[in-house]
Amino acid sequence: MTSKKERFYIQRIAELEKQVAELTNQVALLTDKIAQLSKNSSNSSKPPSSDIVKPPRKAHNTQGKIGGQPGHPKHERPPFATDQIDHRQPYPLDACPDCGGVLKFIPDAGRVVQQVEIVKKPVTITEHTGLCYWCEHCQRFHYAPLPPDVEKGQLFGPQLTAVVAYMKGVCHCSFSTIRKYLRDIVGITISRGQLSKLVQKASAALEQAYNELLEHLPQQARLNVDETGHKENKKRFWTWCFRTEICTLFKIADTRGSRVLIDVLGDDFAGVVGCDYFSAYRKYMKDCDILVQFCLAHLIRELKYLAGLSDKATAAYGQKLLDAMREMFHIFHKAEELAASDFENAMEESRNAFLDIALNDVPDSRPAQNLANRFRKHGEAYFRFVTTPGVEPTNNLAEQAIRFVVIDRYITQGTRSEKGRAWCERIWTVLATCASQGRNAFEFICQSIQAHFTGQPLPSLLGP
Repeated sequence: MTSKKERFYIQRIAELEKQVAELTNQVALLTDKIAQLSKNSSNSSKPPSSDIVKPPRKAHNTQGKIGGQPGHPKHERPPFATDQIDHRQPYPLDACPDCGGVLKFIPDAGRVVQQVEIVKKPVTITEHTGLCYWCEHCQRFHYAPLPPDVEKGQLFGPQLTAVVAYMKGVCHCSFSTIRKYLRDIVGITISRGQLSKLVQKASAALEQAYNELLEHLPQQARLNVDETGHKENKKRFWTWCFRTEICTLFKIADTRGSRVLIDVLGDDFAGVVGCDYFSAYRKYMKDCDILVQFCLAHLIRELKYLAGLSDKATAAYGQKLLDAMREMFHIFHKAEELAASDFENAMEESRNAFLDIALNDVPDSRPAQNLANRFRKHGEAYFRFVTTPGVEPTNNLAEQAIRFVVIDRYITQGTRSEKGRAWCERIWTVLATCASQGRNAFEFICQSIQAHFTGQPLPSLLGP
């Protein structure tokens, strides 16, 4: 027989144990909730711009002096070449500035300063006149034809049109800003409507080069694809980025679905598409039997999130996968040090080890089970780079190319019409492709406009 006091303590202990269990469950739920709310660009697929609270910067060594540090090589701008110099201005000495004595001139030993200056009037204005004649037989006036580039260019010549296009497309300038620049610096007054027409002329000049890349993409063996939001009159669009080894193409569409991939690449694309795990790529992969390389950088962020959860089994599962992924990349970065056969065998062993961890002894938690199911369905698509030479394990190439578009979206707030979308697609494509090829984008725009005005063959983004 237990006493009344003992029964009280037993009951009290049971109540406290129940309360502890409930609080433990609440702590676990809140910890997982905090982990969910703490998702950022380092542990999920969220873009860096979504990081509302960023970690504090690491403290730098404040003992050193500001500027170049001892031992750091000095960087100097190379001087202009002889053929780049327009004028030379020597400054002689008549006598020694210290004693007034006679000086001996030493050739090619002077102190040189090269100075660049904009000319006061940086444009030339030419008046073109098609002379007028009267025909007695026809009883009408006839005017001599103007050159094609003058007729098509009208107020602005090819180069100045290219400057406007460059400011609009590269510098993210508004028409008001370009108008002020032309008025205050160049000395030309022009309306915003005329500037819009100039941009449309440049857009027409780039159309053929853009369409040529559209036809080129479906023939590629490897390419990377990414997408980001686009604004147009409060409507939601998406900018798609298609990047190959030699070119980059942008396509603005009213959907984020797989239809865009079919429209651009076709339903019989025979190459490998590098992308993230977004549903549109999975649908394209399934419906059209396309080979895909899912981005491992995105996967690593998800594994970091898993490793930070409160459930010990799930966290351990995520950490094991992270360690296996680090081992794989450790081998991947040793490709040049190993023989081809040894590297291939090591990568296959590393892949098999990763999948063995991912598919066996999976915790019962939903995040772990979801990840395991993903590898059961698409495990091969995460490691296509192991068996297909030239395929990148991440989608960094497309993500890097699309950053310019994101910056432009924040500055310009998007487009307003179909013509505006076409202009953005073409100018972004030209800029990104020229950058990857080491070409001067302004020169390409100039050449395109000049050829468009004169009816000459247009330059290509696929060749010199």
